[in-house]
Amino acid sequence: MYENPEYGTLYIVATPIGNSRDMSPRGIDILTSCDMIAAEDTRRSMILLNKLGIKNKLVSNHKFNEYGKSSYFISELKSGKSVAVITDAGTPCISDPGNELIRSAVENGVRVIGIPGCCAAVTALSISGFDLSSFLFYGFFPRENSDRRKLLEEMRKGVGTRTYAFYESPKRIMSTVEFFIESAAECRMCLCNDLTKLHEMTFRGTPAEVREQLLAKGNYDKGEFALIVEIDKDYIFNKVEHTVSAEAMLVDAIVQKNCTVKEAIKAVLADENNSYSKNELYAASLNLKNMFSR
Repeated sequence: MYENPEYGTLYIVATPIGNSRDMSPRGIDILTSCDMIAAEDTRRSMILLNKLGIKNKLVSNHKFNEYGKSSYFISELKSGKSVAVITDAGTPCISDPGNELIRSAVENGVRVIGIPGCCAAVTALSISGFDLSSFLFYGFFPRENSDRRKLLEEMRKGVGTRTYAFYESPKRIMSTVEFFIESAAECRMCLCNDLTKLHEMTFRGTPAEVREQLLAKGNYDKGEFALIVEIDKDYIFNKVEHTVSAEAMLVDAIVQKNCTVKEAIKAVLADENNSYSKNELYAASLNLKNMFSR
């Protein structure tokens, strides 16, 4: 896509997730030299900038105003000014604000450059010891039990990976761990608390073992958590598990289409939501015949 050389540059700058010494020299240079910094929380960002000895213009850019503010930043960028985006901690846009501004910048021909650095999810993954040939990042773990059950069912399918990364708040971490216990989920966990900070801790094991470690810690409801879950191979679904029987699908097709059993089999096979084979449907039709001939 065309980038206008007369426009300024939008920098996406990763910041430390706890230890200020993890800030990269290049990141410091960008935050010092850019014309302004778009910050998720200007008060929190000011603390970091003071530690790094950086003095620059801070403009708020949080999830509640990023849609309205993006036009302001685009206008500044088109005038030739450079803007650096930072969030409270870690890499912007990873469960943090920034996407709207980046999307708008790309659409307007503004050059976007990433300044890599810390990311809590990647840091937790790197120390998990799990298979990282592939993984999925889901952001914050769902709050509602119905959504949690749906997600666990997806994880059990093992499509593409067995390793999943989540964020979780200290107020919900015990509830999340207990959900895996109550669901009898066969998995291993690597639960990281306050990564890179003075009192960082990592809890490892089955959900039940992690729960005991959290209870032993005592004040576990503090700090931020990154949770890595690896589903056991034996816990992966080995075959398609159906919520509706083949017999029920055939009967429904017969009633809906007012057709014969043979025609119903063809209709179900043509249904994109069907996962039964022709032989399974034929066996179900024989079962129906036996049931109704009694």
